[in-house]
Amino acid sequence: MRTTERMIELDIAEPRLGLVSRLVAATTRVKSVWRAIRNRRAANRLADLDDFQLRDIGLSRSDVEQALKLSGFADDPSLHLSRSARNRSRRALRGLTLD
Repeated sequence: MRTTERMIELDIAEPRLGLVSRLVAATTRVKSVWRAIRNRRAANRLADLDDFQLRDIGLSRSDVEQALKLSGFADDPSLHLSRSARNRSRRALRGLTLD
């Protein structure tokens, strides 16, 4: 019998993460959640601005309300807000009507 005819399948266990790796992963998750909560609080403060101030930074009241509605408690609404402001500025540069 040739050795190429027989194969042995070994289920080799994946190496376990060490204590330092687990601490780094946990710290990264905590930082991410903290950043999302901080950005959500900032978005809530944007809701306190009047329409002229929001328009000055490239947002509308509906952008802020939609970002807060679509994102969960620990989700970061800043991605939606920055995308809305960027799209509005692109439309303004092209001469299209704004909302």
